[in-house]
Amino acid sequence: MMRIVLWMLAGVLAGVLIHLVVILSLPALASRDVWSRVAELGANNKAVVLPAVAAGAPNPLRLDPELSYAVCQMNLGTGPGVVSGTLPDAFWSLAVYNRAGAVIYSTTNRDGIGQTLDLGIFNDAQTRLLAQQKLDIAEGLLIVQSNSNDVFVVVRLAPPYPAVRQRYEKMLGAIQCGNINGGS
Repeated sequence: MMRIVLWMLAGVLAGVLIHLVVILSLPALASRDVWSRVAELGANNKAVVLPAVAAGAPNPLRLDPELSYAVCQMNLGTGPGVVSGTLPDAFWSLAVYNRAGAVIYSTTNRDGIGQTLDLGIFNDAQTRLLAQQKLDIAEGLLIVQSNSNDVFVVVRLAPPYPAVRQRYEKMLGAIQCGNINGGS
């Protein structure tokens, strides 16, 4: 009887282990991960405004139809990244993601930033150079550190009325996004 219980326990443990390995390895094996989907938008070193989502229409990115979105993709290996521009006095938020789609930094205009967006994204080596004052950057630049070179930024804007959506999306498209030293 004890032998049967041990075999059953071993089978359950093996099943749990197999499930964990499969579940944890699936994102690495996916061919259409979030990074490749952003790359398909042509957002390399430039802000691309995503088309508005119509209520009831297919929404593969699961975007909120009430918000306007801009996305930009950067490789910090060619220089620190910068995202800058002026946004309307409506609610907006910004998130910086790593290649796997995990948020590494997030802020809103309610954090005291106001309408001016001036964000620098630095990898570990660039951050060390910045700390040693070996990189010359603009005063007032909000600094974000990334553990990897591949990042993308999503800016969300909430137009208060449908009539101003097009004007707000034009402001989103005017956001400067790219590398500080070359690459932009």
